[in-house]
Amino acid sequence: MTEQEPDSEQELSPSGAPVYRYEGVEPAGFSLASGDDESIEAISNHIERHLGPVSGVFHEIISDKVHIDVHFVEPSADFPFKVLVTSGMSDLPMTVPEGAEDWRYAELCILLPSTWEFPQLGPEAEYEDEDATEDQYWPIRWLKYLARFPHEYRTWLGSGHTIPNGENAEPFASNTKLGCMLLLPSLVLPEEFTTLKISEEKTIYFYSLYAIYKEEMDLKMRKGVEALIDKFEERGITDVIDLDRPNVAAKKGFLGLW
Repeated sequence: MTEQEPDSEQELSPSGAPVYRYEGVEPAGFSLASGDDESIEAISNHIERHLGPVSGVFHEIISDKVHIDVHFVEPSADFPFKVLVTSGMSDLPMTVPEGAEDWRYAELCILLPSTWEFPQLGPEAEYEDEDATEDQYWPIRWLKYLARFPHEYRTWLGSGHTIPNGENAEPFASNTKLGCMLLLPSLVLPEEFTTLKISEEKTIYFYSLYAIYKEEMDLKMRKGVEALIDKFEERGITDVIDLDRPNVAAKKGFLGLW
């Protein structure tokens, strides 16, 4: 996100960060949803406590089921990458299987290189999908999509879950072959950031979105997520998005051995 000069009329989040509004999508059966101000503030404070100042918030004008905002933290000496974190997914509990009640509330984050560019937003600009190229916008799109996913389909998302971009895990954008998301705790953010206790009944878990290749998803489905994590560790791969990183499940040699 391009840095903006302060403006006396600029709307601010509870933490004092600039708010940039964008249009939501009105699906069939649309019903208005608004964010929980106390929860938004708690999440914003949690982000700032562990990651650094929130430099801006992409705020939906129109929302369905849950109101999803995306908070931005700029790179720092401790975290030399951009961090995007949702708020609103945890406004409603997910439909978890029996025995997994402790995991009903979640939020998502995605880590981007410090050089990642977003369209410039003026103080009064409305952020609309068509104004950004997909090469720039897809990380935000996927944060919003997955934050709504469990509430729209009465299911849940948790550690180790994978969601492909369509049946064939098509590339997210023209400049990468990555085409699937894997949810795991972050490898590079502090462990203290991964949970936020709101009350005795509600603890929010923060999962990082790892962009992976179709072959890596297939490996995880065959051998389990630990097998994939082991290969990430061997190659030094973290959850910071790298559009052309090595594919750790690529076939080697003409015999097609892994």
